[in-house]
Amino acid sequence: MWIDFVCPYCLLGEHVIRAASEGLEVDLVWMPFELRPYPTPTLRPEDAYLPTAWKQGVYPAAERMGIAIRLPTVSPQPYTRKAFLGLQYAVEHGRGDAYVDAVLRAFFQQDRDIGDTDVLKAIVQDLGLDPLGLDGVLASPLSGERHDAALRVAREAGIRAVPSVAVGNRLFSGTPQPEILRAEILRQAS
Repeated sequence: MWIDFVCPYCLLGEHVIRAASEGLEVDLVWMPFELRPYPTPTLRPEDAYLPTAWKQGVYPAAERMGIAIRLPTVSPQPYTRKAFLGLQYAVEHGRGDAYVDAVLRAFFQQDRDIGDTDVLKAIVQDLGLDPLGLDGVLASPLSGERHDAALRVAREAGIRAVPSVAVGNRLFSGTPQPEILRAEILRQAS
């Protein structure tokens, strides 16, 4: 599943994929897709675009799904490269799913700046990981190269929006209905 930690639909999509795969053996791999990589300017919640988009799309979708979410006040929105490097660290220690959930919730439910290293360290510590290990990943050229390679994979796969979910050779862009996604998981498994 390709995500960006500053996309509210990724929090909603996380719930969809968990519902669709409940009770099934699914190998879920979280893949990075930076909507606005550095130096592209990130969005600002005080500009007209975000409040309008949230009012028209995000809030109604979240309400239908029963998910608490709010437009973060962090301005401008953070770049997500550090958060994705943190995901590498969490995955290496078997905590990838919990990390994705914690980072999305930190930004969209707790209004925390997920571009801030101290915030990311607090998240990994809450997951039982050594926050000093995050420093090593953030400073590691190899981790940066892995992240850049994963971004190339996204481009090569034709990812242009998040969330995007690949089930076998079928790609879902956006937030599919859980039952449609589950049906495809079962079809691919057989």
